[in-house]
Amino acid sequence: MTRRRLNAEEEALWAALIRSVRPLRPQAAPVLVPDASQAVDHTPPSRPRPLPPPAPPPSSRPAPAAILDGTWERRIRGGNINPDMSIDLHGHSLSAAHARLNQALASAVMNQARVLLVVTGKPPKTAEKSGSSRRGAIRGEIGHWLETSPHAHRIASVRIAHPRHGGDGALYVILRRAK
Repeated sequence: MTRRRLNAEEEALWAALIRSVRPLRPQAAPVLVPDASQAVDHTPPSRPRPLPPPAPPPSSRPAPAAILDGTWERRIRGGNINPDMSIDLHGHSLSAAHARLNQALASAVMNQARVLLVVTGKPPKTAEKSGSSRRGAIRGEIGHWLETSPHAHRIASVRIAHPRHGGDGALYVILRRAK
């Protein structure tokens, strides 16, 4: 495509547009007003290459531990753990369960509880018989909810509960001590 010169009406429109634009940053490069003697390229700009997604910033929050110390491990495995608080989420909608979980975490942190028992409910029996890996909706979301919680930095570990506390239908959320 050949370049052409702007006519008087187009030059006036271009000048008005330039005057209405504000730079994103004050120290940005000055806007150049094209000279009437310069030709303007009207070819559509090529699509810019998509930028790679930015790397997540390094988290200053400690991640939940995969393995706790031996005492905690023995207590969890043997069912010798007594939750300081518990919350039952099954039967609630996703939004109500999420709100209740955040309230329970806030209450546990405020009361300096160490172990919160979260009952999510077991997967449907039909899913177990058919061999599918379908889980309940709350159980499927709870990991994400705990990771994004305002109290995520206080969570030391998340474990499946002992059968006497609900087994696969419940989780222990073990909280860090307040410093």
